[in-house]
Amino acid sequence: MNWKNEWKPLAMIIAVFVACYFLPVDWLQKSHRVENALWESLHLVKWYAQEHVLLCLVPAFFIAGAVGVFVSQAAVMKYLGPKANKVLAYSVASVSGGILAVCSCTILPLFAGIYRMGAGLGPASAFLYAGPAINILAIVLTASVLGPQMGVARALGAVIFSIVIGVLMHFFFRKEELEKVAAAAAMPEPEVTRPLWQNALFFASMVGILVFANWGRPTESTGLWHTIYAAKWPITGFSGLALAAILVVFFKINKWRMLIAVLPAAALALIFPEHPALSFVAATIALSVLTSTSQENDGEIQEWFETSWDFAKKILPLLFWGVLIAGALLGRPDQEGLIPSGWIAGLVGGNSLWANLFASVVGAFMYFATLTEVPILQGLIGAGMGKGPALALLLAGPALSLPNMLVIRSVMGTKKTAVFVLLVIVMATISGLIYGFVPD
Repeated sequence: MNWKNEWKPLAMIIAVFVACYFLPVDWLQKSHRVENALWESLHLVKWYAQEHVLLCLVPAFFIAGAVGVFVSQAAVMKYLGPKANKVLAYSVASVSGGILAVCSCTILPLFAGIYRMGAGLGPASAFLYAGPAINILAIVLTASVLGPQMGVARALGAVIFSIVIGVLMHFFFRKEELEKVAAAAAMPEPEVTRPLWQNALFFASMVGILVFANWGRPTESTGLWHTIYAAKWPITGFSGLALAAILVVFFKINKWRMLIAVLPAAALALIFPEHPALSFVAATIALSVLTSTSQENDGEIQEWFETSWDFAKKILPLLFWGVLIAGALLGRPDQEGLIPSGWIAGLVGGNSLWANLFASVVGAFMYFATLTEVPILQGLIGAGMGKGPALALLLAGPALSLPNMLVIRSVMGTKKTAVFVLLVIVMATISGLIYGFVPD
């Protein structure tokens, strides 16, 4: 028997046996831990469906599909590929979160889109980390609630992280990147079907929908962020109308079909202004029907829908199971899953290597929606969490989650995903250790 091929099944059998042998059934039964974990998983799935699927993921799927159809592979390779100017590629990727106010799951369709189009592993990894980590509103909220020092540390750490992680991912898998360089060299110059500025306006309108539909409520009732929040739905509606006009003028969608598609959403916005989600749903359905049945531009618009739908059917099931498992293990904020929150709070005090490592690992596996990490950390700091582990969790948490990992694995494979996750955890741990010794 060749044991080299049998050690993995053997290790799995031993692990399952040990887990079953020491399973704390009596404790779980007395504490109602399993029952609570079941309800927490369902609560988190419901909350995720209500807050993120429609407003975050659906626009992200359409943007990812548009990247796959309307942005040529040669163009992606030129600006983000292995042969691209490294300063330009990493600069764009590392500050992307300043524009995209998204969480670790919403960034996935966009990452998958540019990676599959040929973007270099380094810039793509930098974009994957930076998207949710460098969120201007989240950084401002961090500085406001947890102090300017923590806000500055988070901003600098996230930008530096994204670049270092991207460079290291490129270094570790440089042989595969050399193959991309050879493929890029063989590619012809892309045919330009429409000017760059038209594509830029097209993507800007969709990014506007994604960003402003998800603009979170700020802690202050005055100021610029609150003013934008108060006008988020009118701005989202304007972005939607801009997208409709662009599709008619630049992409030659029939104007009467577009008018019929727009009318239900506009009517719902006027009749039920206090329920903007109704108009958003109507607009989403209309865009889906319009693009899936369009024959304009030699079927290019229909291909856009098909590509977006392909991303959705591959990513959504993985996110569902990931959120379900994360809810069962860790629960929602201020709620209990299988792992007691008291254990976590007790293990992140001080500034030891273990406290920082534990905070990084928990942050990497737990799901944080955009902006929710700040009040969670505020509670943990009040319970005795050290400032070093707090920064470690801030740097690892928003950029990673268990659902996020499952999808990344489906895009770039187990080995690259494991390296990416380990880099985030190790760098967050080191950053927390260093920050813990900085005087207040």
